[in-house]
Amino acid sequence: QVQLVESGGGLVQPGGSLRLSCAASGSMFSIYGMGWYRQAPGKQRELVAAISSGGRTSYAESVKGRFTISRDNAKKTVYLQMNSLKPEDTAVYYCNQGPPGWSWGQGTQVTVSS
Repeated sequence: QVQLVESGGGLVQPGGSLRLSCAASGSMFSIYGMGWYRQAPGKQRELVAAISSGGRTSYAESVKGRFTISRDNAKKTVYLQMNSLKPEDTAVYYCNQGPPGWSWGQGTQVTVSS
């Protein structure tokens, strides 16, 4: 069973940046497409960015041009660079396969507020 550990969240002012990391245990990480998801209070979890095993990326319209997903297969880690953050980006951020296939990690809280 793969375990996922997200990190890098925090409190940031509007317009600021954060870089999230997600480390996966287990082997065969490189063959899976991965995604970053987020869940705001009272809302359903949503996919915000995805990266295929070959490195092709896709983004939700709400984050396009501001967020960048990347992966390092040697480190079994996927990243989410978030720039120009907005208060509506406030949520708990999770990674998983795209679409989800493993148990969810604990997530990392991102709060955008002045």
